[in-house]
Amino acid sequence: MTSAHSAALSQTTYAGDQLRPVRIWLYAMAAFVLLMVAVGGITRLTESGLSITSWRPISGTIPPLSDADWQAEFDAYKQIPQYEVNNSWMTIDDFKVIFFWEYLHRLLGRLLGVLFAVPFVVFLIQKRFTAQLAWPLFGLFILGGFQGALGWWMVSSGLTELTSVSQYRLAAHLTAASLLFIALVYLPRSLEPGRVEGRVTGDNIGWATGLLVLIIFQIGAGAFVAGLDAGMGYNTWPLMDGAIIPAGMDVMQPLWRNLFENNLTVQFIHRAIAYLIVAYLAVMLWRQHRAGGFSGMHGWLPRLGLLVLLQVALGIATLLTAVPISLAVGHQALAFMLAGVTMAYIADMRRAAR
Repeated sequence: MTSAHSAALSQTTYAGDQLRPVRIWLYAMAAFVLLMVAVGGITRLTESGLSITSWRPISGTIPPLSDADWQAEFDAYKQIPQYEVNNSWMTIDDFKVIFFWEYLHRLLGRLLGVLFAVPFVVFLIQKRFTAQLAWPLFGLFILGGFQGALGWWMVSSGLTELTSVSQYRLAAHLTAASLLFIALVYLPRSLEPGRVEGRVTGDNIGWATGLLVLIIFQIGAGAFVAGLDAGMGYNTWPLMDGAIIPAGMDVMQPLWRNLFENNLTVQFIHRAIAYLIVAYLAVMLWRQHRAGGFSGMHGWLPRLGLLVLLQVALGIATLLTAVPISLAVGHQALAFMLAGVTMAYIADMRRAAR
């Protein structure tokens, strides 16, 4: 085939695939959410999340522009417990550093809304998708807005009594972000044209769905670890506080509080879910190896295996080095990527099963 024929075929394929720009847009939105997760992680680790004490969706887009504006923001921050208990040493220059990360995180959230809404309207006018697809896309927009509201609900928990945000609300915020991210991966992947190679059964989809549920639970469990700064203690592996199963995981009453408020128990749960994910995925790999190997869509499985091993290694390194920002942010971002790859695998299997 000549280069002219190849170019013509490419143009024909592009013209006949009117959903291609939609898929590219959705994948870009997923990448943008991942960027927000990384910036959110830095915001949390630098304890910057409470530096902006008000929620102004429109006017808050403009940062402080004068010394008086900066002083007003700093004075507002001085009224909350975090400043009074932890940061009373801060000068206004120190405050500007933590303000930057929270402002950037909120700015990216606003930008995400614009980058979603404008192409959505353009594609709707161009009739690139039907109402059947438009409603799920609109639902993603609503989910993104809900995520913003969850973010403020989380921040507000640290403005009156706590010196940081509630770990419960942090877990809700991060878990909702993971759901938005995997939805932004699933939808364009499910719209990919062409035939999917490989044999798929209900068991394949069921096992992959179970893996995804475990990963989402692990992301939520990681949020509790972050919210309590539980990773700052018990920085040994494989032993924890000198034992595989440490004592002291049931010291709080009622007992359920230990699951969410006891640093020792919260970190242990995060470790235990990691071990469960490794074992679960090993069984998936063994089952698929016996069922016919990893050709076609099942090529996702070895990649998932490598990602899980990398995530475990990164988690251990983060723990042993007392949670440096670079490793901790990488660990959080990789968890989202692991969820995204699992969702892509599920999407491919569902396409094959149609």
